[in-house]
Amino acid sequence: MRVCGIEIKSNEAMLCLLEKKDGLFQILDCRQTRVQLVKDHDVENMRKFQFTLQKLAEDYRINTFVIKERPQKGKFAGGAVGFKMEAAIQLIAQTDTLIMTGSEYKERIKRNPLPVDFESTGLKKFQETAFSVGYAYLAHPHPLKNDA
Repeated sequence: MRVCGIEIKSNEAMLCLLEKKDGLFQILDCRQTRVQLVKDHDVENMRKFQFTLQKLAEDYRINTFVIKERPQKGKFAGGAVGFKMEAAIQLIAQTDTLIMTGSEYKERIKRNPLPVDFESTGLKKFQETAFSVGYAYLAHPHPLKNDA
């Protein structure tokens, strides 16, 4: 199974491509590590952003986009542009999209701790959250409700 972990900050989506095959995790090379949405009020720019991620999903045979949830209210609330980006990703027809809540993320990492230090992965620092959310999903790709 291939996933693309995503963290949205401001007008940028940070990406990390991961695969779990025969019980082994692998970080895959990807031509893009981030995608920026410039001028979100322009329809063509929104389409370009969505097309870029759709093409990535096709080229790398991504099964699922996993986005780290951002609060809608409060001190750490995400901005409007980020939510537009989230919606554009969710509407990509060929790929499933999951928004992982902070509590679900913590529970998954608690049950399946990261097997390596992030520094040893060779990824860029800005990809750390995208990597962890992708790993958390692959470690247990089903809902955690009522698990023992």
